[in-house]
Amino acid sequence: MTHPDPARGESTLRRPELGPLWRTVHDRLSSGRPVTRVRLGPLDDAQREALADLLGLDRLPDASPSVTMTRLEEAVGELCGRTVRETVTELVGPLGDRARERRQRADERAELWSWLDGHHTVRAQPALADWAASCRAAGLVAGSPERTRSLLTDALTVLARLPVQAEPLPVFAARILNGHSHALDDGSPLSALVLRALAALHDTALPQSAADRRALWTRAGVADDDLSATVLVAGLCPAGDGPLARVTRTCAESGQAASLTLAQLRAPGEFALTEEVPPLVHAVENPSILALALRRFHSSCPPLVCTSGWPNSAAVHLLRLLADQGAELRYHGDFDGEGIRIAAYVMDKTPARPWRMTAADYRAAVARTPDGPRPGRLTDAPWDPALARAMSEHDTAVVEELVSDALLQDLLETIV
Repeated sequence: MTHPDPARGESTLRRPELGPLWRTVHDRLSSGRPVTRVRLGPLDDAQREALADLLGLDRLPDASPSVTMTRLEEAVGELCGRTVRETVTELVGPLGDRARERRQRADERAELWSWLDGHHTVRAQPALADWAASCRAAGLVAGSPERTRSLLTDALTVLARLPVQAEPLPVFAARILNGHSHALDDGSPLSALVLRALAALHDTALPQSAADRRALWTRAGVADDDLSATVLVAGLCPAGDGPLARVTRTCAESGQAASLTLAQLRAPGEFALTEEVPPLVHAVENPSILALALRRFHSSCPPLVCTSGWPNSAAVHLLRLLADQGAELRYHGDFDGEGIRIAAYVMDKTPARPWRMTAADYRAAVARTPDGPRPGRLTDAPWDPALARAMSEHDTAVVEELVSDALLQDLLETIV
């Protein structure tokens, strides 16, 4: 039996002409898959001769030979007593495991998209599911799950804080993104990501111009001045002698609606409920419902807030003020695709709960008005998973005005 000669074996294995062999074997073993043979080449004459000496061949191999791992293991073992793995690790470097790395990267990607799909902001506003799907389709930022998660985290942070209260975009960005005032500048990756989300939320086309992008930010309260952002109310009788309290009470006592600006609502100490039992405040999507309530109840109208479609910063601020002071909030809107998205938005941004907005309520309403328009793009209603299915089955929208009799009856019961 021939015993390995370590010195002779090392010199043989380190011959420069064997470099292609060791690099090829190293690459194949780093695949993470079983390796039974490797194909080399094309080799020059010196490399063929070195391979023949290593394997103990009686003739030169082909220029592109195939070498079995079994024969290579025997040759290396006879020369130095080591394995092929140990040899290529010594000569080329540590072995990798590309199959394991691919599995790990796939697991990281799957975990990332699962995290996004399950994030509170996405689940609370199902219209954002399309945005999440578009993020997945766009792939990783620079191929990195970590960088992608960081960017998405910032985007979700921004979305969770919208609408804002008439802040310029750089001020808003600096306040919520650790002082990075330019993070939402036009053209930045984060700005583009948030605007895609807002377009999905509002079911609008992606903004193509600077003016379109500013308009979308304005809908979210960014750079929206605190005088143009207003909210309609009726029946609210806040305490105090400040201008806001006096105007709102005067309108309520005369059976009129009041239009409150964000500036008025933000004035310190201007808005406070009485010390009586906190009221039940109903919110509606359409001004016509508020008008019908005032016509019917006049000065006895119970507290009503109207979002006038998508709630602006004034509407959200008022609803939060009411909730902070103990009011119970209930919300009703249109039974169509956008109405469901608005309702989900209101219930995510405020403590409002649904008011006659279940699948059973929709079925009862559509039975009375079966020939309405189509509901448009439907997304899930987080408060009742059966609602979107029912609307899809009937494929009919029911606007809020068509159920006004039931809404007014509910309001009547709060004052009788």
